[in-house]
Amino acid sequence: MFSSLSTVIKRILPSALVHRIKQTRLQKTIAAFSPRIVTHKYGPNTLSVKIADPMAAAWYDGDWPELTEITFLKQHRLKPGATVFDLGAHQGIVAMMLALESGPGGKVVAVEGTQHNAEQARQNLALNSISNVTLLHAIVGDVAGKGVVFSNTLNGAVSANGVGETVNTVTIDSLAKEHGIPDIVFLDIEGFEGHALAGASQVLSSGADFCIEVHENCGLQHHGSKEQVLAFFPTHTHRSFISFPEGTPFQPWSPGTPLPKERFWLAALSIREPALL
Repeated sequence: MFSSLSTVIKRILPSALVHRIKQTRLQKTIAAFSPRIVTHKYGPNTLSVKIADPMAAAWYDGDWPELTEITFLKQHRLKPGATVFDLGAHQGIVAMMLALESGPGGKVVAVEGTQHNAEQARQNLALNSISNVTLLHAIVGDVAGKGVVFSNTLNGAVSANGVGETVNTVTIDSLAKEHGIPDIVFLDIEGFEGHALAGASQVLSSGADFCIEVHENCGLQHHGSKEQVLAFFPTHTHRSFISFPEGTPFQPWSPGTPLPKERFWLAALSIREPALL
């Protein structure tokens, strides 16, 4: 009954008003939550994490096995000294895992669109004295320096209906110009991945590896398609691998092979040597 009533209200009320109601509820949810610090194993690393909202409690308050994506990347360019872009960093847990793999000589550039999550990520970095992560509150898109309407939720995404908060953009290429060409681009941005790749022409040709959560039927339908994402990685520039269902080992993929009908992970390994921008 309540679900049906919520659907009716969304249809009747203007989208902007629905957004304001959701933002008010979100702020009340965060304010009512009792924050706590927990310590768990995330892969091989023991980290302290601030749990400041219900989603963080569900995702981070427990031990993790090593992520399949990180296991795979460690077999390739995720080595001490690596430069990694973690785009869609949420509250910084994966960024910290990547930073520890990169070591003191490496660095991670983490980008997160939700202000609350970016603030929690900064606190998590400080809790663990991790100094080789640069954290930015921004959206990764196809053009740098423009405002994009963003649905500012606990797991935010670029708005599908043009209603939300305006957040400024960076591109993968603009990040590379400022921080250096990455060895790895780790991309989890809730369906906006095609736009991000459209702003990565120099990095795509540089020899960087990519690891992307392709949000098929989970946000990508509003902003592009899985075929558009795969088209950025032709066989003469990259070797592609797919992990589906989530957590299963990556398997080689070639054009013409059916793609999953749900979200999946794509790893695209460059067959070119890394180059300087």
